[in-house]
Amino acid sequence: MSPAFFDAYMAVMVFLVGACVGSFLNVCIHRIPREESVVAPRSRCPHCGGPIAWYDNLPILSWLLLRARCRRCGGAISARYALVELLTAVLFWLAWRRFGIDPRTPVYLLVLSGLILGTFVDLEHMIIPDRVTLGGIVAGLALSPLVPALHGAAGPMAALRAAAIGVAAGAGGLYAVAVLGRWAFGKEAMGLGDVKLLGAVGAFFGWPAVLFTIVVSSFLGTLAGVGFILAGRKAWGSRIPYGPYLAVAAALWMFGGDHLWQAYVDWLRVPPG
Repeated sequence: MSPAFFDAYMAVMVFLVGACVGSFLNVCIHRIPREESVVAPRSRCPHCGGPIAWYDNLPILSWLLLRARCRRCGGAISARYALVELLTAVLFWLAWRRFGIDPRTPVYLLVLSGLILGTFVDLEHMIIPDRVTLGGIVAGLALSPLVPALHGAAGPMAALRAAAIGVAAGAGGLYAVAVLGRWAFGKEAMGLGDVKLLGAVGAFFGWPAVLFTIVVSSFLGTLAGVGFILAGRKAWGSRIPYGPYLAVAAALWMFGGDHLWQAYVDWLRVPPG
């Protein structure tokens, strides 16, 4: 098998696996906030309750072939299902193209899955499940010693120490921001789900990723908030889910944000003139 053929084959397989994972994430997005099992029963139409046949449950393809309608009752199928499947597939493919055969790659795919799950639940319900946040912290602490390269560490203990510092910096730092926001504005400025999510980011990537994620997510959230207000979709003081911006910023760090951050720091160090 030639290297070019192997590369193309793996790219297609990773994309298909990502689409299948996205299909499972759709189940989680729908059921976890409702405290339902993600294993049983099998997928059902949310309108008529009829079971969905396997040939109507093919990621992306079935949504297109059915024209976003249930075969039984004709009820509309949200575009979110196809979007999550396509987004997961594309991100998995990008991760493969960026990292290839690397001990970090499976961990990064796990992180991306958690970020997608947390994002879409937060968008719909204004919460981030503990399975994503606390589960992410536990997974990050457990996997860091097994894959020290996640933190650029020389050994397991150094990686574990970096992960623990990352959790403290992420959860502790954002919790301080939430407390200050409550004191300054007299209301909740940030949910504890966001605090725990940033702790999970720190567990996987360390404190530099926490700093990057806070700065970039704040910038993205501000831009989006102003855009919503100007478009008349939100009023001043309205709550918006912050988790998606944290997720985007964390994903950017994973795909090379450390290089962007270093370039920015180097630029700051250049004397004027």
